[in-house]
Amino acid sequence: MKIFVVFGTRPEAIKMIPVILEIKKQGLSVVICNTAQHRQMLDQVLNFFDIVPDYDLDLMQPNQHLNQLSARLLERLDTILQNEQPDVVLVHGDTTTSSISAMVAFHKGIKVAHIEAGLRTYNMESPFPEEVNRQITARLAHFHFAPTTKAKSNLLNEKIPEEKIVVTGNTIVDALDLAKDIVSKSKMNKEILSLESKLNLDKRLILVTGHRRESFAQGLASICEALIELSQFDNINIVYPVHFNPHVQETVYNLLKEQPNIYLINPVSYPTMLWLLDKAAFIISDSGGIQEEAPSFNKKILVTRNHSERLEGLDQGFSKLVGTNKKTILKEAIKLLTNPENLDILKNPYGDGKAAGRIINHIRKNLNPKV
Repeated sequence: MKIFVVFGTRPEAIKMIPVILEIKKQGLSVVICNTAQHRQMLDQVLNFFDIVPDYDLDLMQPNQHLNQLSARLLERLDTILQNEQPDVVLVHGDTTTSSISAMVAFHKGIKVAHIEAGLRTYNMESPFPEEVNRQITARLAHFHFAPTTKAKSNLLNEKIPEEKIVVTGNTIVDALDLAKDIVSKSKMNKEILSLESKLNLDKRLILVTGHRRESFAQGLASICEALIELSQFDNINIVYPVHFNPHVQETVYNLLKEQPNIYLINPVSYPTMLWLLDKAAFIISDSGGIQEEAPSFNKKILVTRNHSERLEGLDQGFSKLVGTNKKTILKEAIKLLTNPENLDILKNPYGDGKAAGRIINHIRKNLNPKV
């Protein structure tokens, strides 16, 4: 049995690596393809987990448009899949890499397994283009690995046959367990040591990230204005790893570079991000991955989006939607500063760290490999 695994962004890689390691553990043949839809942030994750792709398409270009990226993906992946002839193609989540890879595999008569299937906002504009990418992939997939029962319900409502859906938990929990084990056996990295020297860890740390297309310009500016007011509190540090996207960099640095108690830094390595998540009092972010990671650290996250497909975190109380409204962000952040919530008693809604095993075991039992 030959399994083809494809990813192109850092979040995809983090969530796919436990699956890759499980494939190898079970002695199956795996072909790893990195489209490099993103570049810098992805490479350090692969290095951290010691994963070397068989194919690196290096498709990232400055200010690339989605249609240009899609065209290059279609052409390159068609040739690779023709040569490799895998039994199944594993794609993850909601990226352009995922939806286009699924389409190419479908065109070539190769079964598609969709990991983290079934998340929905049912709003085509939020998140954009991820909501549509995920729905397209669902129409093309043969195996649907839903991380939660809510995700399964969405698929059933869309008339996906129940026998094609398996609730596995989210592989991000598997990845966190692997990463914590690696970090525990490693020396403290220079990035963390540098942050420790700059920050007063007696103050409460607020971790901020933001990169969604729908928040560019005014939305991101409103978030920054809320952070400026929040920074006036003497007992906090705001740490903001600023995404490399030039639209994000321009707005954030123009508004925040001279503000007290706000530390603008380059995107950090995966172990450093885990350290920040651990040290944070709470998080302000539009990231889907961080919405899933926060429960593993028992941290509250204010989600700077109007819609979220991670409903379990909202239901459990780990997440709260605040949009990009300055007053709402400020109000909820101050509430958390003055009345910290104890989330330790809540159960992680995203799984138990055994998702990768469930995924590969199901594929082995239910896929008839090519002779």
